[in-house]
Amino acid sequence: MKFAYRFSNLLGTVYRRGNLNFTCDGNSVISPVGNRVTVFDLKNNKSSTLPLATRYNVKCVGLSPDGRLAIIVDEGGNALLVSLLCRSVLHHFHFKGSVHSVSFSPDGRKFVVTKGNIAQMYHAPGRKREFNAFVLDKTYFGPYDETTHIDWTDDSRCFAVGSKDMSTWVFGAERWDNLIYYALGGHKDAIVACFFESNSLDLYTLSQDGALCVWQCDTPPEGLRLKAPTGWKADLLRRNEEEEEEGEGEEEGEQETTIRGKATPALEEQKGKVKYSRLAKYFFNKEGDFNNLTAAAYHKKIHLLVTGFASGIFHLHELPEFNLIHSLSISDQRVESVAINSSGDWIALGCSGLGQLLVWEWQSESYVLKQQGHFNSMVSLAYSPDGQYIVTGGDDGKVKVWNTLSGFCFITFTEHSSGVTGVTFTTTGYVIVTSSMDGTVRAFDLHRYRNFRTFTSPRPTQFSCVAVDSSGEIVSAGAQDSFEIFIWSMQTGRLLEVLSGHEGPISGLCFNPMKSVLASSSWDRTVRLWDMVDSWKTTETLTLTSDALAVTFRPDGAELAVATLNSQITFWDPENAVQTGSIEGRHDLKPGRKELDKITAKHSAKSKAFTTLCYSADGQSVLAGGMSKFVCIYHVKEQILRKKFEISCNLSLDAMEEFLNRRKMTEFGNLALIDQDAGEENGVAIPLPGVRKGDMSSRHFKPEIRVTSLRFSPTGRCWAATTTEGLLIYSLDTQMLFDPFELDTSVTPGRIRAALRQRDFTRAILMAVRLNERKLVQEALESVPWDEIEVISSSLPELYVEKVLEFLASSFEVSHHLEFYLIWTQKLLMVHGQKLKSRAGKLLPTVQFLQKSIQRHLDNISKLCDWNRYNIQYALAVSKQRGMKRPSEPLGSEEEADASDDDDSLHLLGGGHGDGDDGHSLLV
Repeated sequence: MKFAYRFSNLLGTVYRRGNLNFTCDGNSVISPVGNRVTVFDLKNNKSSTLPLATRYNVKCVGLSPDGRLAIIVDEGGNALLVSLLCRSVLHHFHFKGSVHSVSFSPDGRKFVVTKGNIAQMYHAPGRKREFNAFVLDKTYFGPYDETTHIDWTDDSRCFAVGSKDMSTWVFGAERWDNLIYYALGGHKDAIVACFFESNSLDLYTLSQDGALCVWQCDTPPEGLRLKAPTGWKADLLRRNEEEEEEGEGEEEGEQETTIRGKATPALEEQKGKVKYSRLAKYFFNKEGDFNNLTAAAYHKKIHLLVTGFASGIFHLHELPEFNLIHSLSISDQRVESVAINSSGDWIALGCSGLGQLLVWEWQSESYVLKQQGHFNSMVSLAYSPDGQYIVTGGDDGKVKVWNTLSGFCFITFTEHSSGVTGVTFTTTGYVIVTSSMDGTVRAFDLHRYRNFRTFTSPRPTQFSCVAVDSSGEIVSAGAQDSFEIFIWSMQTGRLLEVLSGHEGPISGLCFNPMKSVLASSSWDRTVRLWDMVDSWKTTETLTLTSDALAVTFRPDGAELAVATLNSQITFWDPENAVQTGSIEGRHDLKPGRKELDKITAKHSAKSKAFTTLCYSADGQSVLAGGMSKFVCIYHVKEQILRKKFEISCNLSLDAMEEFLNRRKMTEFGNLALIDQDAGEENGVAIPLPGVRKGDMSSRHFKPEIRVTSLRFSPTGRCWAATTTEGLLIYSLDTQMLFDPFELDTSVTPGRIRAALRQRDFTRAILMAVRLNERKLVQEALESVPWDEIEVISSSLPELYVEKVLEFLASSFEVSHHLEFYLIWTQKLLMVHGQKLKSRAGKLLPTVQFLQKSIQRHLDNISKLCDWNRYNIQYALAVSKQRGMKRPSEPLGSEEEADASDDDDSLHLLGGGHGDGDDGHSLLV
């Protein structure tokens, strides 16, 4: 088994905080999720997370006008220059301060960053490789408080900056003679957004108290005059024109210029300059309504203003008349970010309180995208038997089902009234069984999306885990408070048995995949094996050295793995109740030190352990995770660590670092004890004595990094982990992996192509499989004529059949030659089916991967065929209706006309009454 697993996608979380962006084509939304960035492709219904991560949570994202580059800035001021085409980091930069917003100019040559009370303009990175991609051009001073928003004019000549000091500043991108800076007032609260009108210097400003000011400028953009250089600058400019341009990589300080604005300039300075006058002031809130405006976006071409409020309402207005188009409440949490796509049809709204992301088509008043993650931590997950779906349960009581191909949640079950503790699929893949702290175990149907069974105990109890046997008939759940295991029948819903014997809370349950045996682990330092056939008697009791936290069977049922509180993983033979091995994992877990911990990470590691276990699809390895940022893969037979994955590098989470930062330690204690960030947004700033204002319960806290659940996909191609960050999926990275199979010097690409030219297809396929280069295998298989596939299949050795089947399974996901690959699959399975059946255990991941790929195509094509069939039936019915000749009738009353219309509709619905077979029913 190979371990080139790399991070491939982040599910379970769609938006945290920061600004949303649409790509330049308007078909994708770019959403910051923690310290990562996810791209939601709305046209192709797919989400993908960029394979990069910042050091802290992402605060703002700036997109270049051509959509090629993005600047991602985190809370610490670290910036990444990212290519969205090749999805890689091009440059690292530190802005030396907390950045609030970043915006590219429309011509793509400059970008402005606001941090603190200043705005800095940088030269935008070009398409050529540069030593320093970010070169500071100008620094603008003026606002007295933090800056909040940036907007550019269409010609990139000027930009406006809003501030929390209730002023808006207009700065010139060049040294204009009649506009260097201009300060606008008129508001009584912090500026949330400011927008220029298209091809104009006219300005709209919006403040937090729901006021909109319309400003008119007396000068068009073409009327701006460039200031002529004087003195030594003129001489320098003349000298530079004569010489060739040199020294692109000069230091920033030599090229930087500073512009200092004044709120009330002198009268002499105002003569001959640009002037603004306020045309109108509008208010969003009605009288007595105090709803804070939190986000806004403006589409200049169609003059559409979208505003989001703290109560979860958003309004659509047409400017400059301020006509309300419509308003809608989408949440009970504040709208954090708003964005409009290039065509002006779709509006993206992000609510950080519940982690919601919505894309609204305002003209048809319908949702294009409506996603929400678990707003509390995810606790458990399970793969469907074909690996196509993942179900997750969270502390918020919700059960969500995610499609691994698209990355979207397509159904949410909200029947549980308390936290979900365990989820699992039945072997059919269409039933989900969940356990909860609310005292119920529920079964959900994925055909009709309903809760069709609810299992309860005679006395109310909290369930900590759930398991379903291989037949899908018997459901078991472990109790946390009564130390009992309850057994129900899925068919009847009745309680069959209550198993007693444990002396501590049940921590895990697992059915043997091959036999009717249930394993239960408990905090009483035992694992008990219960036989379903023999009246639920305890066949064996395995005694452990510490409390058991997780238990799982190997896929073939011949081995049992148990994780205990002393950071050990022990392996047992369930038939003979003999321990076959153990792994000491304390040093591999490497937990970090929390900010408020009094002891070092080395000492706190003694209380940390693996809390979740799962076997790989082939059963040779075990995956373990717990209260740490690491996930470990161990080889079971050799009992060694094969690979360790660091699931997060986000320093916004707690317990990420092994040692505390000494700069945060003062003589009065740790700075982490002070709620420094509580004053942000709607929190409480450090109050003066006697002042009682705001929500005193608001606190700033850092969630702790941990892995709550791990599962390997049945296909063996990927594994998933529920963590503090979300649902992380790691896939087998085959692009950069050279992994030959029984290679010798005679196998070369040249010889493979020579064999194909000689039509020696069997030898070419064998050599291509041995070289294991994907393109060569594809070339060799596709060179075989379809009528010779059966002959070639029968001549392939059995060892190579498995490799070819694995290649076919992966090709179904990307190739358009569907029928050709289906013929290959059919012939290989028909010819070698009996031999492959004898090695079913080892081949199971490959067969499941193949089944998943074919099932996906079946679903897509069946939907298309049903739709085409319906359209053909409709066309047939309409054509028969049009072919009928109607006698001309004199004009009658309206009632007769209505009756005739009803008859027509009845005829149309009835379809053909004669020879047509499929034309008789339109309502398919």
